[in-house]
Amino acid sequence: MTGSPGTVMSPGLIDGERHPAGRGGSADTAVAVGHRSSWLLALLVIIALIGAAGFTALGIWQIERRAWKRDLIARVEGRIHAPAVTAPGPAAWPQISIANDEYRRVTAKGEFLNDRETLVQAVTALGGGYWVLTPFRTADGFTVLVNRGFVPPELRDPATRPTGQVGGETTVTGVLRLTEPKGALLRENDPAGDRWYSRDVAAIAKARHLPDAAPYFIDADRIVPPNPGPVGGLTVTAFSNNHLVYALTWFSLALMVLWAAAFVLHRDYRLRHQPAGTIN
Repeated sequence: MTGSPGTVMSPGLIDGERHPAGRGGSADTAVAVGHRSSWLLALLVIIALIGAAGFTALGIWQIERRAWKRDLIARVEGRIHAPAVTAPGPAAWPQISIANDEYRRVTAKGEFLNDRETLVQAVTALGGGYWVLTPFRTADGFTVLVNRGFVPPELRDPATRPTGQVGGETTVTGVLRLTEPKGALLRENDPAGDRWYSRDVAAIAKARHLPDAAPYFIDADRIVPPNPGPVGGLTVTAFSNNHLVYALTWFSLALMVLWAAAFVLHRDYRLRHQPAGTIN
């Protein structure tokens, strides 16, 4: 196309309006690039649904955990304030369970076997140290391990706390606790090396040659006035209950994933249906 003699009209000059050369082609290219292929969108939807389902499942799990924790708190509160009952004997051992017996206040008469005590590593409100678990031979003829309390590392040797070694017949009152088998997180009990990281009743009874030991132990109450020996009464009976916050967090993440996927799909729809030659 030509204008005045010797002048060549620019291809970008159309109907008296000047357009940069190739602008229409660039717009078409941008739209084409903006379009996501069907398989990519399908993959996005699948990933979003899986993620949302996973987050929702975690939220539901936290709701279930919240119900369990509330029930635990109610049980513990009811039991630790109830009058102490006689520690269960061999006839009742098969029926002992977490749901029916843990944190129940119990009492027993008998005598400590101080020469067979076991130290279990512990971290408490008083710091790091050890639980002192001592076999207690009851007047009813069976043996039960008693967690007499906490001692710091400098008092791990019984010779450093002679006044804390209770001799003769006595009465023990405390909270019934069930065994903690195998060990702590990333640390297994080592009976051969006499290194203990959990209050595993069966393993400790075997190592201390106690064939008639009860399948539970007793967390002893604090002695008043206190002696230099083990400090009892440190049983944790207050439990955090943040599961509702955790559940709302997981549900929020599920909604965020779905919203992000919907946003991408909506934007792709707009790109596919916009007039040719326009750019958003």
